[in-house]
Amino acid sequence: MPPIPPDADQRVFLFLQGPHGPFFNALGRILRKTGATVWRVGFNAGDRAFWFDRASYIPFRGRPEDWPDTFTRLITDLGVTDLVLYGDTRPIHAQAAEIAQENGLTVHVFEEGYLRPWWVTYERAGSNGNSRLMSMDITQMQDALEQTDTQTSPPPAHWGDMREHIFYGALYHWFVLFLNQRYRNFRRHRELPVSREFLLYFKRFMLMPFHRLQRFWATQRVRRTGQPYHLALLQLGHDSSVQAHSDFNGMSEFLEHVIHGFAEGALRHHQLVVKEHPLENHREPLRQRTRDLARSFGVADRVHYVPGGKLARLLDEASSAVTINSTAGQQVLWRGIPLRIFGRSVYDKAEFVSQQPLEAFFANPTRPDLDAYRSYRRFLLKTSQIPGGFYSVRGRRQLLRRAADLMLNQYDPYQTLLNETERPQLKIVQGLERVETGSRAANRLA
Repeated sequence: MPPIPPDADQRVFLFLQGPHGPFFNALGRILRKTGATVWRVGFNAGDRAFWFDRASYIPFRGRPEDWPDTFTRLITDLGVTDLVLYGDTRPIHAQAAEIAQENGLTVHVFEEGYLRPWWVTYERAGSNGNSRLMSMDITQMQDALEQTDTQTSPPPAHWGDMREHIFYGALYHWFVLFLNQRYRNFRRHRELPVSREFLLYFKRFMLMPFHRLQRFWATQRVRRTGQPYHLALLQLGHDSSVQAHSDFNGMSEFLEHVIHGFAEGALRHHQLVVKEHPLENHREPLRQRTRDLARSFGVADRVHYVPGGKLARLLDEASSAVTINSTAGQQVLWRGIPLRIFGRSVYDKAEFVSQQPLEAFFANPTRPDLDAYRSYRRFLLKTSQIPGGFYSVRGRRQLLRRAADLMLNQYDPYQTLLNETERPQLKIVQGLERVETGSRAANRLA
């Protein structure tokens, strides 16, 4: 059993980098109201811009190789009890999380929702390929669900988040590009220079209406053919799910693997639809790469590229889907559509993710066990999935209503539910002990 955390007024939270925008600042403000002490380490002008309490802001201006020693000194000098991260794989976060756990700190990890678009993920110690879900089996989840009568969270009211996400991303990179003079040693965890990143975000934001029209016509062309089609769900090539939890270096490698498998295995009248990630900013020429690969494998007339946007309309009529480890795979499984993945993912369970070779999958994909997947989904909704979002005002408000309480809980969300299922058994054992004790006492009196 993990150690019991101190009361809120004895907790000291240290925040590192968060999602673009004001979410971490708002969360820190709520934690202060519980009596906790809150600090924030910033690594660039973008971090500073979105943390409004200057007295609790600590700039790190050292070299990357200085960070582990600086972090160790900080948690000792400040008496830190809790570390708060957005994602756990960027180098500064991975190093800090390892040191924090060695020193007995609680590590809180926020991530985009495993059941997007209406939820955010909250876990302890790690997320995605480092999540505790990786070692949990479906039977364990089903047993836990049978012992609880708590209701799952309903989908929250719809809000727009994508526009705000792109806006805050562009604004963050503007601060880093133009106001970063005091952080000259800052090194990004992504390979592109800040100027290029800012221009890509800005261009994406300005061209949203054009992309929407482009996407509409591409989707219509696919649906009007009347031919069966398979979906290839692309991700952001620089995303940690791809870089840290798969064997691919980017989307070009994945596209080559998928299009070759499609050409070898799919029936001749089937089509392949390559679906771009909604936040793709075209650092890779993926549309042209798709065309070139389709031509080289002899399937140019059967492969289509759809830019960005929502997935639902394409998914409703798809024969199957393939991805590295995108959270969009959850939408595929929810519809009972066969799914094949090629990376480490929290939903990679044999009950509902196909294990077939890719050519065999395209030829005759095995369907998921829907009962098993629904149990898995219900388990997530009762544990690590919080209604809300990081970027829109409405999404943040809904998220903040639950986030602080989960962080102050003695146990992580998964252990909390498992503990609930153990309590009835504990009561039965205690009841039997009382009966046995009463019987011994009666025998002595007799």
